[in-house]
Amino acid sequence: MTSPWYKSISSVLGLRGLLFFILGVVALVTILAPLTSNSYEASSTLVPNVYSNYRRIKEQAAVDYLDLRSLSLGTTLREFPLCGKERESYVPCYNVTGNLLAGLQEGDELDRHCEFERDKERCVVRPPKDYKIPLRWPLGRDIIWSGNVKITKDQLLSSGTVTTRLMLLEENQITFHSEDGLIFDGVKDYARQIAEMIGLGSDTEFAQAGIRTVLDIGCGFGSFGAHLVSLKMMPICIAEYEATGSQVQLALERGLPAMIGNFFSKQLPYPALSFDMVHCAHCGTTWDIKDAMLLLEVDRVLKPGGYFVLTSPTNKAQGNLPDTKKTSISTRVNELSKKICWSLTGQQDETFLWQKTTDSNCYSSRSEASIPLCKEGDSVPYYHPLVPCISGTTSLKPEEFSEDTQVWRSALKNYWSLLTPLIFSDHPKRPGDEDPLPPFNMIRNVMDMNARFGNLNSALLDQGKSAWVMNVVPVNARNTLPIILDRGFAGVLHDWCEPFPTYPRTYDMLHANELLTLLSSEQCSLMDLFLEMDRILRPEGWVVISDKLGVIEMARALATRVRWEARVIDLQDGSDQRLLVCQKPFLKK
Repeated sequence: MTSPWYKSISSVLGLRGLLFFILGVVALVTILAPLTSNSYEASSTLVPNVYSNYRRIKEQAAVDYLDLRSLSLGTTLREFPLCGKERESYVPCYNVTGNLLAGLQEGDELDRHCEFERDKERCVVRPPKDYKIPLRWPLGRDIIWSGNVKITKDQLLSSGTVTTRLMLLEENQITFHSEDGLIFDGVKDYARQIAEMIGLGSDTEFAQAGIRTVLDIGCGFGSFGAHLVSLKMMPICIAEYEATGSQVQLALERGLPAMIGNFFSKQLPYPALSFDMVHCAHCGTTWDIKDAMLLLEVDRVLKPGGYFVLTSPTNKAQGNLPDTKKTSISTRVNELSKKICWSLTGQQDETFLWQKTTDSNCYSSRSEASIPLCKEGDSVPYYHPLVPCISGTTSLKPEEFSEDTQVWRSALKNYWSLLTPLIFSDHPKRPGDEDPLPPFNMIRNVMDMNARFGNLNSALLDQGKSAWVMNVVPVNARNTLPIILDRGFAGVLHDWCEPFPTYPRTYDMLHANELLTLLSSEQCSLMDLFLEMDRILRPEGWVVISDKLGVIEMARALATRVRWEARVIDLQDGSDQRLLVCQKPFLKK
């Protein structure tokens, strides 16, 4: 006899149809396997990856079918095994060695390439042996546990005079001294210098001048970003993947907004006209290669009237010309800037400031040989190839998200009150004096995995919470990222059928509102999604999933496979909507 629970899942997800479909695929693959295998053997030298991909799909379809069948029958699913030590700092899609073997070169091997990702065992990533729960903000911004990041004392000491002035390795801690020279005279002096070049009295006037979002390229260990956060601005650090000593990993461990990203060959996952400022201080980018397309990518994401700040030694040779004709990097950028309607508005010491024009007539008045304007479709910002054109304009409709804001203010109060281990007790008790107030542990950052207009972020700000939010807009949903960024929030586009570009254990809370329903029509595995969520969630971190009852029941079963404590919360509003609140355990070795 079919259980009521099975009927609810079938009505929401069409699980019966899904099971028959997967069963049919498995049967068809099994029948065709010998024929297909022979045909691939004959052409294996021409398409070496096709058979492995085919076999992976066949095996995954069979595994997913059996797991879904067990779930529909109410069978307890087994926990995923624990990964080995080699996966402690594993970041999928960034295999430089594999990319080189695949023939990628000239910087392309450093980019994100999920298409070359080898099959990996489904397992739960464990923290390093010496991992400790981060210190509470703001202390944790300036002091981190050295065992939480993959950097050695030798790497720290060899990272240059600027870095060693900023960081001290003391026993099991790394201390960041924000006031000790980021650029010569200190972070505050450097930020004030930039403000003066813009025409402001001090760096505290950035927000008043409309400068809220900053893309910090090659951000070092985040000291400039930490200062901007203290000014109520939203910097986003991006730096290329590094196996050890990662800038992004250290910035995130400090509780600062950061993600792995570069643009050697592909566009960044941001829409056009996203940032008020782009900052590069000794970031190591060679701006004149590839016909200056790297600088054009900066122009693409920079808003009209926005600023590009470049700090680089003025006497450093740069370019592809013979040695006798090489010019400094700033001189070369200045030559290129004139072709894309930028103007050099300030220079102090080794810092240069360009401003992007707000006058559309500037583009039409250029010579015919100038770089063309982008056409519709040229700026498709999800890891598409770089394009040799200048970005256009866009418009926003703020009224679209205003009605939704009050709903999220109320929802956030409910979420925050649930972030305590007491909800996992079968006999909840009233908190006593000895119990910590919710949230039980510190929440510095939140990833909203289906952010829509960023109203969870807005509700956090309204209620005075210090956490910042990475607002993720799924690529298969409506692209509301321009609205999110225009509100001064951090955000990014992402395909949740792929891993997220960050290091393990970098987020304190994950929030997914109707994401699982959204992904139910996609050809990706929810089991892989939960493993990825576990990878990027720090120990003792929280997951809040809001969805329909049938989906929540399936999610609860998957949560047990990754060892999360989970509880379903009935909203008591007469709807089919439920909350699944989970906490990741600290798996000590």
